[in-house]
Amino acid sequence: MAPRPAWRGYLKLSLVTCAVELTNVVTQAEKVSFRVLNRKTGNTVKRVYVDSASGKPLDEGDEIKGYEIGDGDFVQIEEEEIEAVQIESSHTMSLDGFIEKSSIQQIYLDAPYYVTPADEVSEEAFAVIRDAMAAKKTAGLARIVLYRRERPVVIEPLGKGLLLTTLRYGDTVRRPEIVFGDIKTVKTDAEMIRLAEHIVDEKQAGFDPSEFEDKYENSLIELVRAKKAGKKAPKAKAEPRPSNVVNLFDALKKSLSSEAGAPAKTGRPGKGAKSKAARRKSA
Repeated sequence: MAPRPAWRGYLKLSLVTCAVELTNVVTQAEKVSFRVLNRKTGNTVKRVYVDSASGKPLDEGDEIKGYEIGDGDFVQIEEEEIEAVQIESSHTMSLDGFIEKSSIQQIYLDAPYYVTPADEVSEEAFAVIRDAMAAKKTAGLARIVLYRRERPVVIEPLGKGLLLTTLRYGDTVRRPEIVFGDIKTVKTDAEMIRLAEHIVDEKQAGFDPSEFEDKYENSLIELVRAKKAGKKAPKAKAEPRPSNVVNLFDALKKSLSSEAGAPAKTGRPGKGAKSKAARRKSA
């Protein structure tokens, strides 16, 4: 079953326009989720809005959004009024400028989405826009209204489709110098840097996301499986916590010896995914 699009609208390059759909790159479908139950009955519970002053539950349809304009003073806004707020980027992503994707600092990149043509009529125009950006090795800047917020985005070719990444506004990102300002400048020893570089060399590896394994998720699955079988919850393992290194030079030398004697990684794909699937199935 195809995933439900997160947004439908148009992609525009000057006078060239095509209908497109956005699909979330990330899925949470495989995550362990819990429902809230009544401990005494085992039944699921539901949330009910109550009046903050009277404490009485609201009748269906009595809820309305409000914007606070003063201390306890609100302007009431109907859902239909919010839906009626429309600007160009509510339905159209206009490619207004082009840049090198690498020129965007990582701290400004937010959520990724796949972009695909929405219908057969749009496929040719979509391909022209995609191939033109691919030929120029460039990415386009645009704006889009997603989840009732206008967001700047960067769009780039990805295989037969496009990849859209929402961007964070400058005033929402803490500048690194604000956070790093209190870090003292330390004079480092050249020999220790060389030892650290050797460790980095020993730990070189290729990027394979199928090798990533959510160990916390697997532990939750083990917990669910144990409880389902009527057993006690598995005892938590006391994981040793690291402490500050006393002799950095000795620690680096021991680390290098340890890495040099460690067996080479197999790079076997799908190891984490198979383990997770097997654990989930048994639970």
